[in-house]
Amino acid sequence: MDFEKIKNIAVVGLSANPERPSYNVAKYLQEAGYNVIPVNPTVDEVLGEKSYPDLLSIPKDIDIDVVDIFRRSEAVPPIVDEALARGTKVIWMQEGVVNQEAAKKAENAGVEVIMDKCIKKEHAKYRL
Repeated sequence: MDFEKIKNIAVVGLSANPERPSYNVAKYLQEAGYNVIPVNPTVDEVLGEKSYPDLLSIPKDIDIDVVDIFRRSEAVPPIVDEALARGTKVIWMQEGVVNQEAAKKAENAGVEVIMDKCIKKEHAKYRL
C-alpha cells in the first residue's frame, strides 16, 4: 500500500476508550495527517469526528481509501461486503484479524488486502 496516495481511513470498531488499541492507532493516523472516519454504532463521536454505524452510512461524497478493521475475524465478511459496495481501495485487517474467505473475495474484486498487521506499525516503518 502506498501511504502517500491515501487520505481517508475508515476505522471499523474504533473505540472511544483511549486505552483501546483502536483508539491509539486512529489517533496516530489522525496525527499523521489522515482523515479518520470512525465506524462504531455505539458511539456518536471519536477523536472529534462523527462516528457512523457502518460503512454504508458514511456520506457518498467521501471516498474511503482504506477500511481498517478492528473486529473479530468472524465479523469481517459483512464489513468487506460494505467496503466493496463503497469502492474502497484497500482493506486492512489489524493484528489478530484473519479471514481468508473475505480476503479472497476482496482480492477477486481487485481490492488490496493486508491482513494480520498493524497499520500504525507499518506506517511508522514507512516514515523512517
